Amino acid sequence: MKILVPIKRVIDANIRVRVKSDNSGVETANVKMAMNPFCEIAVEEALRIKEAGNAEEVIAVTVGASQCQETLRTALAMGADRAILVETDVEVQPLAIAKLLKGVVEKESPELVILGKQAIDYDNNQTGQMLSALLGWGQATFASAVDIKDGNIEVTREIDGGLETISLKLPAIVTTDLRLNEPRYVKLPNIMKAKKKPLDVLSTDELGVDVTPTLTILKVEEPPQRSAGIKVADVAELVDKLHNEAKVI
Repeated sequence: MKILVPIKRVIDANIRVRVKSDNSGVETANVKMAMNPFCEIAVEEALRIKEAGNAEEVIAVTVGASQCQETLRTALAMGADRAILVETDVEVQPLAIAKLLKGVVEKESPELVILGKQAIDYDNNQTGQMLSALLGWGQATFASAVDIKDGNIEVTREIDGGLETISLKLPAIVTTDLRLNEPRYVKLPNIMKAKKKPLDVLSTDELGVDVTPTLTILKVEEPPQRSAGIKVADVAELVDKLHNEAKVI
């Protein structure tokens, strides 16, 4: 079985995000970038499936500028066998990404696509579902456990109020949640080995997809500063403030 793992390059989760002075977006110049945390979980799960003997190859893929090769090299250092960059300088939106991934799937013919449920930059939570619809494959979102059994994939997914376990016929799409696994630490020797692993570069034209944005961001603003809290003397004063000032009761 071949597994395709789409990943995304985002601002490092430990960095404080700053809005540009013209409110056109967030500042990315000279800012540390990293693999989206949910994508790291997806790569880790694909590698565990391979190590369990249920897959022969893990392919990482991303869409973006040439700098995204760094993120793909991280996936290769984790253990992916090869990588694909769909290169474009356009800020690609979820539907266009799903269409590009569909083109990659048709080229590579994987039996399983595992990707993060969302990216921490836009939090859209759309690409996996859109890719499933475009391919006509079954999907299991928000996976917290994955098991390959008799040619099917059994997924425990997090839902409101509990857990749901479903079985899908392959090929299928799985999107990962935080509790699925703990990604491995990348060791220096593996980083060096990753430099020699194959990384193919495709263009959006090769895949026949128009990536022109269909949505326009009008303004990006930082959230308003929170006012300081206050202490109340007793329950009666608390109820009074909730009723007369906050008007929540």
